[in-house]
Order: sequence, then C-alpha cells, then structure tokens
Amino acid sequence: MSVSIDKVFIKQFEAEVHLAFQQMGTKLRSTVRTKSDVRGTSTTFQKIGKGLASTKARHGLVPVMNLDHTPVECVLSDFYAGDWVDELDELKTNVDERRVVASAGAYALGRKSDELIINELNNATNSVDTSGVGFTKSKIFQALEILNNNDVPDDGQRFGVVGVHQWNELLSLEEFSNADYVGDNYPLLKGTESRKWMGINWILHNALPCNEGVRSCFIYHKNAVGHASGCDVKTDITWHGERAAHFISNCMSQGAKLIDDTGIVKILCDDDATIA
Repeated sequence: MSVSIDKVFIKQFEAEVHLAFQQMGTKLRSTVRTKSDVRGTSTTFQKIGKGLASTKARHGLVPVMNLDHTPVECVLSDFYAGDWVDELDELKTNVDERRVVASAGAYALGRKSDELIINELNNATNSVDTSGVGFTKSKIFQALEILNNNDVPDDGQRFGVVGVHQWNELLSLEEFSNADYVGDNYPLLKGTESRKWMGINWILHNALPCNEGVRSCFIYHKNAVGHASGCDVKTDITWHGERAAHFISNCMSQGAKLIDDTGIVKILCDDDATIA
C-alpha cells in the first residue's frame, strides 16, 4: 500500500462496502417501511387510521372520511465499525485485506440495522404463546387469525421471520418444503434463505431474541415498522504513519420505530422442541 492513498482506492473501497452491505448486511430492511436521506436527528412516519365509505344524496357533498393521522417519531442514532489495515499485510498473504475489511464492516453495520428492526418488532403486544411447544402450523393459524381480525392487508407484504430451529421445524412440513406449495420469493429477498408460503414471505434469521430457551419469532406487515436512514454507509480511510497502517472507518446513521402494533404478532417458541 502507498503512504499517500489515492482517491481511486477510496472510491473502490467505498463501492465494495456498499455492495457488501446490500448483499450481505441486512435481511430485514426491505421488509419494512423505509425512509432514506433523512436530515436531522429524527423523522416522522404517519400512521393513518381506517376510512369509512358512505352514501350521499344526489348533488350532495361527498362524505369526508376524516382519517386519523398519528405521527410516529423515529430517532436516528450513529453507529461505527472500523479496523486497521497494515501496509505490509498484503505482501504476506494472498487475501485481499481491503475486501475482507469491507465485508466485515458491512456485516457489522447490517447486523445493527436488523437489530434496530428486531427490537421494535419485539415491542409488539399481540402474541401467540403455547408453553413448551415449538413452531407449529397451529401457531401460524393463530397469528394469521389475529392479523385478519385486525384487517391487516393480505397484499403480498406480510413477512414471517423465524430462528434457525424454527426454520428447520418449517422444513419438516411437507407444505413448506415442497416446491409445489410455495410461491416465488419476494423480489427484494432473492439471494437470502427465504420462501413464500400461506401468503407470508418467510425469512431465516439467526439473531432473534431468545430468553431462557424461548425464541421470539414474528409475523408482520411491512407497514407496521419503519426504518429511517440519514446515512447508509460512509467510509473514511486515513493513513497513520506511527502505525504504518491505514485506519478504515465505516459509519451510518439509522433508526427504527414500531408504527402500527396491530400489524405485528409475536410467536413464542420452545427453541429446543423436538422436530417431527
């Protein structure tokens, strides 16, 4: 590496970070409402109530729905992930050190994005809890019943995120594992471990909350949670002569917020339940 690192190197590295962040970083960002390029420390998502249609007399005034607009504030926080790249590292190994650090930084920032969303999903008050039982079709039916009773749209934007053990339990179901029963993946989830079944886009995620052997899984509508970004990924590369190394710093400014509690159902599952 040169002591005076050029702009081409920086632009190439930033491009690799952005690509890695999009491909490998976050699984859940595309499954919720998003806002990009937010200016300031917070932004607002609008929660809109239900409208009511009614009749009118001939030549009369069209009735006004008087929709309830409830602003939901989402606060952004700043996050950082950095590492050193020694000047002589690339002379000692065949590994592309720049790409390794780019991928590691993207993974770290992506995990933080998902963590923000999962924390908001975990605030849901609707839940399905059968003690000592794993992830079953009965629990899915109960969760769907709650969503349907709440008039949550069945418009292809319902998502289910489950843990590793629960994913294996789903695969034990003929209806879930057989391609004759499942639909095409949600376009933005292609390339991830996901599939569509029962009108739900299912996603495998290995960082869902687990408390004393009970895993929290979620079924939700896209509009139930918001994710805001003031800065996706920004990269800074600085040479430190006293260390004979470059310090590569990645940062982002993001936040997430529960918008509509009626559109989320938490499903509590025994994480050690025997798979049929």
